[in-house]
Amino acid sequence: MALALALGAIVKGATGMGLPLVALPVLATVFGLQHAIGLMTIPLIATNAWQVWRFRQEAQSPRLGFLPPFLAGGAIGVALGTWALTTLPERALVLTLGIVLLAYVALRLATPHFSLSLAAARRLGPLAGTGGGILQGATGISAPIGVTFIHAMAMERPAHLFAVSAMFLTFSLVHLPALWAAGVMRPEWLLQGLLALGPILLFMPLGQWASSRLSRKAFDQMILVFLGFIGLKMVLGL
Repeated sequence: MALALALGAIVKGATGMGLPLVALPVLATVFGLQHAIGLMTIPLIATNAWQVWRFRQEAQSPRLGFLPPFLAGGAIGVALGTWALTTLPERALVLTLGIVLLAYVALRLATPHFSLSLAAARRLGPLAGTGGGILQGATGISAPIGVTFIHAMAMERPAHLFAVSAMFLTFSLVHLPALWAAGVMRPEWLLQGLLALGPILLFMPLGQWASSRLSRKAFDQMILVFLGFIGLKMVLGL
């Protein structure tokens, strides 16, 4: 479990995402999905608050004008997804999202200069945010929708990392009380989440150091590879 948290922290430091994607499958195998999601809430809040602060100068970027309605939609989606966590099966949803994610990666490989305009992002932002929030609430992972949408805007690395971290932070802050209201969260899981911060905070700087030496093209390719890995993992049910 410590190794999974450390590897997730390295990926998180390098790409702005990946902590729950790497760690949750291992934690869910040991504890079950609901417990694993509850345990990861504190680490997600702490790590993304740090990254939002680290890239706070990007908050004024015109390219991030889509972010407020995107996050508002996500907050609503998290509440809906938390309800789904306690009532609905997740396999069909995860399979569909994996296929959509692989289709996006294929689109980017076929048309490498594709990007979503700010006007289109403003129109689609609330819908994408709601979808990402639903996935966050139901599975603890919002990247297949949220990160894919943000990545489609082809922003520079600092703006990309700020947007992704703001998304994860907002979703996690809404998710915590939603889990309490749904009767899923337990006090001891919060303590376990604090303990999980040890390997995470130790290894995140390693990922940040490695990614700072990447070009814009290399960073973009790394994100695509990671999204493709997520999509395959979802489709194959691994």
